[in-house]
Amino acid sequence: MKIYDVLIVGAGPCGLSCGIEAQRQGLTYAVLDKGSITESIRRYPVDMSFFSSADNIAIGDVPFTSLNLRPSRVEALKYYRKVVDHFNLNVHIFTEVKDIEQSDGLFVLQTNQGTYWTKKVVLAIGYYDIPRELGVPGENLSHVIHYYDEPYRYTGTNAVVVGGANSAVETALDLYRNGVNVTLVHIFDGIDKTAKYWIVPDLENRLKKGEVQSYFNSEVTEITQEEVKIKNLQTGETQSLSADFVFLMIGYHPDAKFLRKVGVRLNGEMLIPEINSDTFESNIPGIYMGGSVIGGEETKKIFIENGKLHAQPIMQDIKQKLSERVASNA
Repeated sequence: MKIYDVLIVGAGPCGLSCGIEAQRQGLTYAVLDKGSITESIRRYPVDMSFFSSADNIAIGDVPFTSLNLRPSRVEALKYYRKVVDHFNLNVHIFTEVKDIEQSDGLFVLQTNQGTYWTKKVVLAIGYYDIPRELGVPGENLSHVIHYYDEPYRYTGTNAVVVGGANSAVETALDLYRNGVNVTLVHIFDGIDKTAKYWIVPDLENRLKKGEVQSYFNSEVTEITQEEVKIKNLQTGETQSLSADFVFLMIGYHPDAKFLRKVGVRLNGEMLIPEINSDTFESNIPGIYMGGSVIGGEETKKIFIENGKLHAQPIMQDIKQKLSERVASNA
């Protein structure tokens, strides 16, 4: 059986950065992902552009050139695949890690593609896999959508978009511009302050002109095949909105169930993983965490720009500890 120095779970930009750094440190490694390379980015809206510049989301000192100030989803997908080819990274796609156990000083990873053994583990699993839920009847119906793709399927229909941050704003605008009758529902009294500053005025103008309907200070209480039922949080008034499609653009969160199963301690209501802030090692010696997963429910704190920087201290610590293990056994 092959025993790796380190296995990296997650082939997003941060996981790939860890693979690059492991290679630079001379460690044997593999990057495992249950989807494709940068699967989360692949699932972004088709015409999405990044908030950051190309330089800020580049990894491995490989230049990222873009036609625009903010690179598109397609440009990023092509770039990260070229990075994998450039470094000939050992990436195992469509390999889902089901469990991580310990045996005889090693970590044993059970996957849908078989068993892997390793001395160290890095969890760079992000938070995009599990959509937040409203906890209301009907949110699992087939016309309720958590991942927006493109507008053309929905032209000529009535759509309710739930949320008020970037995803909701961009979804509402894209639908509106492609012939969809859009209604925005948000629990707060306006668009979130964290929304991209250059798109907010656009939606505000659509709202003022009545081109997009809005219900702020309102919560969804039920979703049926034809309607979304809402309640105003200030007045208690209830309404039913006609909806052929419902877009729940209310965010995503880390896989707390998996992390707890592995044994990682999650602290507070925000479920912040317990880690060493210098080395990113978790409460379980030998299991490290990198990228946005370390932010827990505070998903707006760690991005590609700062998450990719976790790779170097993680791999340097792993290299040092493996060297010390060899020396102690000599």
